[in-house]
Amino acid sequence: MTLTQVQTQEITLTEAAAQAVQDMLAKRELTDYALRVFIQGGGCSGYQYGMALEGQPRDNDLRFDQHGIQVVVDDMSINYLRGAKIDFVDDVMGSGFKIDNPNAVSSCGCGHSFNTAESAAAEGEGGACNCGSH
Repeated sequence: MTLTQVQTQEITLTEAAAQAVQDMLAKRELTDYALRVFIQGGGCSGYQYGMALEGQPRDNDLRFDQHGIQVVVDDMSINYLRGAKIDFVDDVMGSGFKIDNPNAVSSCGCGHSFNTAESAAAEGEGGACNCGSH
């Protein structure tokens, strides 16, 4: 198995999410851009998800293509995102990206932040937060 095949299995981008990214790139007239997916400390549940359009991926980024979209992830974030599925939902409650992360033991009600087993144990918490604290 090649490195690219392994990386593609690490994060799944659904066709709906890929189409949403393609639409954003076309609307902004951006070519040769990737979708950067990352986590950062903070948020009411410990970590926050982040996504950005990336014009200059770093040399040490993990890179893979799904449904015509290049996805880049830094080597620290992949440890918290391994196995995650990124989808785009559009329903009566609104539209946006949704991340289903098997590493999250609890998450904020709005889905923007999460906690892992290790971080929950370190903080002595295990439950999700109150979304009103963003």
